[in-house]
Amino acid sequence: MGKYYLKYGIVIAVFLIAYFLITKLLGLHQYPVLSAANGVIFGAGILMAIKKYKSEISSFKYQEGFQIGLFTGGVATILFAVFMAVYIFQIDKQFANAILDSWGLNYNKGGLIVIISLVMMGFSTTVVLTLAFMQLLKESWNQNS
Repeated sequence: MGKYYLKYGIVIAVFLIAYFLITKLLGLHQYPVLSAANGVIFGAGILMAIKKYKSEISSFKYQEGFQIGLFTGGVATILFAVFMAVYIFQIDKQFANAILDSWGLNYNKGGLIVIISLVMMGFSTTVVLTLAFMQLLKESWNQNS
């Protein structure tokens, strides 16, 4: 089962990083509203991971599908957070301040709050999308009449 969530988690992280770098090149990386597209990237990756797992086994259990979804999103979130930490603390030290200024916050503006927010959003997106997709992909308990 690990090969599914590692493979798709890494793919999701690569797409998230590529999307961020593209928005950086276009000068749009400082607009948090554009991070809504991250949900689409997460959703596509989690759905593909669960569908691939379901297609390759004979008996699909809800718990296993849910686990694949959670771990896939978890791996992607952690990898993307590590990339963003390196970016914020080593490459563009003013990026965190620009993001926090757009949030309208008036306290000590550090990059750590951006990383913590990113991790919380990644994990919450993962849980919500996994719950939604498992409702679509779970086996029905309805009897044929």
